[in-house]
Amino acid sequence: MPDVAATDPHFFDFDLDRGIREQVVEKLEASPMLPLKKKVGPPDSGIYALYFKDVLVYIGKASKGMTSSGRTLRARLNEHVGKISKRQNITLSEMKCRYLTFESEWWVFAAEFALMVHYRPEWNESGFGSKVPGVGRPGTERVSRWNALYPEK
Repeated sequence: MPDVAATDPHFFDFDLDRGIREQVVEKLEASPMLPLKKKVGPPDSGIYALYFKDVLVYIGKASKGMTSSGRTLRARLNEHVGKISKRQNITLSEMKCRYLTFESEWWVFAAEFALMVHYRPEWNESGFGSKVPGVGRPGTERVSRWNALYPEK
């Protein structure tokens, strides 16, 4: 099938993904970098970025209205504080975060996806997040890459 955009000078296909990605990246990078600590985020829905030694390593979301957990940014970031503080080879003093809040729950999902595509953070595929396939299930001995790098104390 021929590329319509290349053959028809009147055809326009708006690239919504690129538009969302450019805006959310710009806004995130303009937001203040904060130490990762308890109660750092607001009790709202949004996305967040975690930085280890000033390198963006993880993109996450908290959607209090669209997920069964109903977690807020503050609750989700608190979970990460708890997890990191119990690990070897990493300290909270090496961690920072940024976050953005959204009025619409739909934009939380779109923004997280856009940021993950843009940055491709190392920890998003390492087992750092809360839902790691196989880990903790009966009969599995799988250890995620993140758990191998930062074992429990």
